[in-house]
Amino acid sequence: MLWHAGGVQPPSSVTPDAPARIAGPLLTQQWLDLTFVHWAVDPAVVAPLLPGGTVPDVHDGVSYVGLVAFRMHRVGWLRLPGIPYLGSFPETNVRLYSVDAHGRRGVVFRSMDASRLLPVLMGRAGFRLPYLWSRMSVRTEGGTVGYTSTRRWPGPRGAHSRITVARGERIEEPTELEHFLTARWGLHNRFFGRTAYLPNDHPRWPLYRADLLACEENLLAAAGLTAPLGAPVSVLYSPGVPVRLGSPSLAGAAGPRVG
Repeated sequence: MLWHAGGVQPPSSVTPDAPARIAGPLLTQQWLDLTFVHWAVDPAVVAPLLPGGTVPDVHDGVSYVGLVAFRMHRVGWLRLPGIPYLGSFPETNVRLYSVDAHGRRGVVFRSMDASRLLPVLMGRAGFRLPYLWSRMSVRTEGGTVGYTSTRRWPGPRGAHSRITVARGERIEEPTELEHFLTARWGLHNRFFGRTAYLPNDHPRWPLYRADLLACEENLLAAAGLTAPLGAPVSVLYSPGVPVRLGSPSLAGAAGPRVG
């Protein structure tokens, strides 16, 4: 990979374990019953959808679009106990993969559908994240997990997804691509007019193979991904991890990347 900008650092290594532990977390939470569905995409397609100061992160010259459905559980501020009702809800995210001028790999959320209105309002106002209020459910039966989402506000109203997966065998040694798609130790987002990086840490993902039994959605198109993406190239399941989020720091300016 070639980077063209003074002081711009190459991307950091992809590591299955967090590069640093967050000593004083801003938020704590658990991400449970996750399904990761990914499509390969030309980096040029997603580059205009990323915030300033970041460029598409790539694996073997390819970037990815992720549809990630899960249960958010017991969100808590600082070191306070997580909130049992308002802090627990289904969520479905459309995300892209990014890297900034400091070489920090992350994700960029294009949409974050959630079923609790108050966390949606707080996420939008406090962190400028693209949270959207939706009617949602997560149902498990044996080794099958189903997720549904229908958007209420702010729109496009009626944007929806229905995902069903059958959990397979535990992955003892994830591939480089599987680490690339799941071991993301921060997010990039616009905070009050400037791009910042919000770090996280959590234990190494327990990952399982998954069969995609159903995937009907228009969330990707609603998030600006209108080009045909074809069939998913990766479907994974995880029972989840406890997560700590740190305070945001500026991302810096990144130059164009080719390679």
